[in-house]
Amino acid sequence: MMAINLVPLLSYVLISTFTPGPSNISSASMGVLHGYKNTLNYQVGLAVGVFGAMLLSGWLSTTLLAFFPALEPALRYVGAGYILYLAFGILKASYIFTESEVNPLGFGHGLLLQLLNPKLIVYAFTLFTAFLAPLTHNVTLLGVAAFLLAAISFGATSAWALFGTAIKRYLHHPRLQAAVNIILSLFLVYTAITLVGMI
Repeated sequence: MMAINLVPLLSYVLISTFTPGPSNISSASMGVLHGYKNTLNYQVGLAVGVFGAMLLSGWLSTTLLAFFPALEPALRYVGAGYILYLAFGILKASYIFTESEVNPLGFGHGLLLQLLNPKLIVYAFTLFTAFLAPLTHNVTLLGVAAFLLAAISFGATSAWALFGTAIKRYLHHPRLQAAVNIILSLFLVYTAITLVGMI
């Protein structure tokens, strides 16, 4: 019924999902600050955002592609602004705190990040126009594909959060804390700059 070449599809999905981006970098930072368990609500929000973006892209790929070029510039700037906001928060983060002083980002933050993430929308539209177009006419297959893509995304943010949790024990020195904050923030700033086409 459908001809989907799995090798390029999986390559595209895994490379796009596991490489540094706002979701992965912010998850690593949350892992450093709060440990893996306390990042789960944030990660679920990210995954639900991916699921929604995939469903929307699958259902409306042919229609919205006609309108998307006009919306893309504004969406890029809004998304870049929110990513810079996250970068600033990471830059000034302290690793000496009590749980009552610093709260982890929650479900709503993760969902909002994905809704304002033009990289995700471009990624989703590319998936459904270049690889998964045969699925867009079958609601069940589309739902299964969106769920699997969201699950892969959750796996990626989990991996980054676990990485953050693993290096937390080494962050007792102020210089190392500052270096981690700066590196994670610069990754996010770079992502924001590339989204608006400045690089």
